[in-house]
Amino acid sequence: MGRTVAQTIADTSRRHLLEHRGLLLGQCVTAVGWIGGTVPPLTEAEGIVELPMADVAGAGIAVGAAVVGRRPIYVIRYQGFMWYNAAPLLNYAAKSKAMWKVPCPIFVRSIAMEGGIGPVASGSQHGMVMRMPGMPVCAPMTPGEWLSAWEWFMGHDDPLYVSEHRRSFPLEHEMNPRRHARADVTVLAVSAARLNAIEAVERLAGEGITCDLFHLVWLKPFRPDDLVLESLARTGLGLVVDSDFEIAGPSRSIAHELMLAMSVPVHAQGLEDRTAGFAPHLDNGTPGVDAIAGRIRDLVERRRR
Repeated sequence: MGRTVAQTIADTSRRHLLEHRGLLLGQCVTAVGWIGGTVPPLTEAEGIVELPMADVAGAGIAVGAAVVGRRPIYVIRYQGFMWYNAAPLLNYAAKSKAMWKVPCPIFVRSIAMEGGIGPVASGSQHGMVMRMPGMPVCAPMTPGEWLSAWEWFMGHDDPLYVSEHRRSFPLEHEMNPRRHARADVTVLAVSAARLNAIEAVERLAGEGITCDLFHLVWLKPFRPDDLVLESLARTGLGLVVDSDFEIAGPSRSIAHELMLAMSVPVHAQGLEDRTAGFAPHLDNGTPGVDAIAGRIRDLVERRRR
């Protein structure tokens, strides 16, 4: 058996702290579970820094550590808290190199979660970071993808926003694209939507609707590979599915770029434009298997008519 995403993150973090004088900062990082097993059980002397429950201040401390060369890993346990952490990260870390020629290499582990955690903590927020120059954004879901993000970070002096999702932590397999010579539609999925999209396209295959499926990791800069563009040229129809909000969100932004590049209709699907509640019937999470399958089915059937 291979290493899971959680084990990969913990092992890489351990080596960074012990071998490269790194730091890992966040709130409750050493609490029960060590954030889903992604934080190595080390001590403060070995580089684990427990920050107080003040999100704005915590991000500022992590940015300060990056400026002096410690290459910190900054953990945001609930990605919804990014709204509190944004000021130091997006107004300083993302701009420091361009404005003052001072690199600020900080590895931001922003962890998305959904299901019964209400309006403040839930959801993915990589879209808000994509708006700011100077902060690349990726959303890995496999061990290899996470390691690729880490290797990029260690090879550059820029900050990196890593939009993780807790549903990825137990995964140990990689996700390859699915391509069919006579596909009806090209589906591109981001974050936890990738897991739901896999089930959706398998279900639709039983109904006679065939999908090409691609997994997007790097959201900014977004550079679609030739296989994606070839698929869109062949199917003439696309759908981008994401775990972030749809309105003014990454799914629509990426769909727009693909439409301009290929001159074919590319649609978007993400979170609904409403606040999440704590009760299950009030949740607002990643589009589910039924929702994705229904959207693809509707797009394909409309074109067939």
